[in-house]
Amino acid sequence: MIPDGFVDSFSAFHFIRPLWLLFLFPVGILWWSVRGSAGRSASIPSSIAPHLAKALQVGSESRQRIQPVDSAVLVLSLLVLAAAGPTWSRIPNPLVSDTAPLVVALKVTKSMMQVDVAPNRLERSKQKVLDLLDERTGAKTALVAYAGTAHQVVPLTEDPAVLKPFLEGLDPSVMPKAGTSLKAALNLAQDILSSQDVPGAILFMVDEIADADTAVLSQHVQSGNSPALFWFASRDQQSKSKLSALPGYPVVEMTPDSKDVEQISRNINAVYQAALANDERQKWKDQGRFLVFPAALIMLFWFRRGWTMQWAAILLSAGVFLQPSEVRADGWKDWFFTPDQQGRMAFEDKQYEKAADLFQDPMWKAFSLYRLGKYEDAAELYSWQESTDAAMGEGMSLLRSRAYRPAIAAFEKAVARDPNNKAAQHNLELARYILDYIETTREQSDTGESGIGADDVAFDNEAGRGTQTQQPTGEALPETAEQWMRTVDTRTGDFLKTRFALEAAGSSQ
Repeated sequence: MIPDGFVDSFSAFHFIRPLWLLFLFPVGILWWSVRGSAGRSASIPSSIAPHLAKALQVGSESRQRIQPVDSAVLVLSLLVLAAAGPTWSRIPNPLVSDTAPLVVALKVTKSMMQVDVAPNRLERSKQKVLDLLDERTGAKTALVAYAGTAHQVVPLTEDPAVLKPFLEGLDPSVMPKAGTSLKAALNLAQDILSSQDVPGAILFMVDEIADADTAVLSQHVQSGNSPALFWFASRDQQSKSKLSALPGYPVVEMTPDSKDVEQISRNINAVYQAALANDERQKWKDQGRFLVFPAALIMLFWFRRGWTMQWAAILLSAGVFLQPSEVRADGWKDWFFTPDQQGRMAFEDKQYEKAADLFQDPMWKAFSLYRLGKYEDAAELYSWQESTDAAMGEGMSLLRSRAYRPAIAAFEKAVARDPNNKAAQHNLELARYILDYIETTREQSDTGESGIGADDVAFDNEAGRGTQTQQPTGEALPETAEQWMRTVDTRTGDFLKTRFALEAAGSSQ
């Protein structure tokens, strides 16, 4: 089976520095001249008997055997190819997720309450969404709920903790209108993704689709819109066959284990890689380092007796020192890779602490700290840089540490630096949305002051929102954001029901 994304990667293959390939010609000429002279027999005087002359011609079949020049030329060819910079993928922006933005469109109808998938289709779908969020750590995910109408539950966010209470509050009773309007959910998800710089995907979690939806989906894929895929939450094979018959829409059936989560994640990542290859703003990723290792392995044969050649050693040394990268002499890796390149390799291996130590580029160092979970350190490192991306990184770090007001200030700084930056505008709206939700829920629960974040920010009834109350003796306030969110989880369904009803009423006017 061909791996996902293999065809797209192969079609994007090229060399970053193709002029280095011209050195293959002198290498080929060198091989031809040395190989030819090695096979020519020495001149034997005619006075020697023929049978003795034949015995004296040792190595007359040398053309058929591997010669030292063959390995030397192969090593030089590999180094030339490495210097040319083979590539088939781009380097993503540190502040852009390494997977595609995703909108999860969850069907919330009475049919999703059936128990053919334990405990029922809807609850199992919620569990799978949480599993997918764990798989897509750091990726942007939005949640849409639909029945007879479609509603954005949570905008694109990188924090699963923000999405979880809203997801748990979804139930058919909170939907304002019965029915199944997949078209409305599709249009809403497309609108959410249209604001992103990187194309994303739409994931439908359904148990069946109506016949009328088939034409809608066919038109969607033909129009070149964001790709969509289905996560099938049912054991009804007839409904699955109907979904599988739709061209251009992969269907993954829910499984008891994590195989379905992994498959969905691969499909989404394939979408991102295909989109990234067409993004001219991103640099191509130099993959030449992979050719250095087979070259080093072949060089081991040079320790065999009779294989060491001074001229080959000189050419090899010249090839190494002509590599188009900065080298240092304080370690063997530094002969071939800069500290930032070593940091990038550690980052890709998810060794974020090592990457943070290696990176000299402040943006990548800060991003490594961000991935490591040291959000305060990352925010501080971002704060003294003057770019829009740095302000974005500062805001994202503060948002993950639940310092919502400083995060809003950081995103406002990013927008001020680049008013046309859609990502900065989106993140600013998201941070305000989160803060507004916290204050609104606090007002509704009438808790007064509460510890809501790791940064110990307390809302002191600004703008007259909520009422000040006296905490009953013996009942402690929640100490962390997670504990505080659990205290309002039971009210999330009522909150969503009211909001969806208002949205449905407003759209019908």
